[in-house]
Amino acid sequence: MSLRKDFAPANARPRASARRSGGFLGALLVVAAIVCFFCAGRWLVIEDDLDHAQAVAVLSGRMPMRALEAAKLYRAGYAPEIWLTHSTEPGKSLQAMDVQFFGEEYYDTKILVREGVPQGAIRVLDPPILNTADEIITIKAALNASPGQAHTVIIVTSKPHTRRVRTLWRALTHGEGRAIVRAASQDSFDAPHWWRTTSDALDVVREVLGLLNAWAGLPLAAGPAVGPFLI
Repeated sequence: MSLRKDFAPANARPRASARRSGGFLGALLVVAAIVCFFCAGRWLVIEDDLDHAQAVAVLSGRMPMRALEAAKLYRAGYAPEIWLTHSTEPGKSLQAMDVQFFGEEYYDTKILVREGVPQGAIRVLDPPILNTADEIITIKAALNASPGQAHTVIIVTSKPHTRRVRTLWRALTHGEGRAIVRAASQDSFDAPHWWRTTSDALDVVREVLGLLNAWAGLPLAAGPAVGPFLI
């Protein structure tokens, strides 16, 4: 036995130590992946404290809950105007087929008026948008052109979309102006258990991919707009 020990390879112990270290690191990575998986839904949802602003901007998608939240903020006196964005699609494609289509801004306006917002307080912003990044740029331009020194806007979106909206605002506005990001209170997104439904799971996957694109400097081009389903 002593001879075997004497003639054992000199690097046997370092190899065994490396295997143990590798196994420990692998276990840590597995634990980290599990924690990230279960916490992803909560991590995506962030909201800023409410404050008075020049307008409440409603991002496209998820009718009617975003418009309803904007109306509630308007009635509470947080802003004198509500801004809506609009897309040329699918209206442009349907028009070519002689099919009449009313854009999401048409229905959002109807919802807002029904909820007590005066028609004169509702403004549809130009130019048309394709995605969230376009919306941020359009809202920032409207904010710059509006009177006053505060240059603050409340942006209403869905719960899992909030982190990406804040990230895009910071990336695309270079610190100019202030965006208060708020989620629609009626959003049914179950952040602690996002994997239990396909809709919540799709939201998480889409938002994580969108954040990766934003952090990388938006290298991926915008896909075609899909009207009321734009997020």
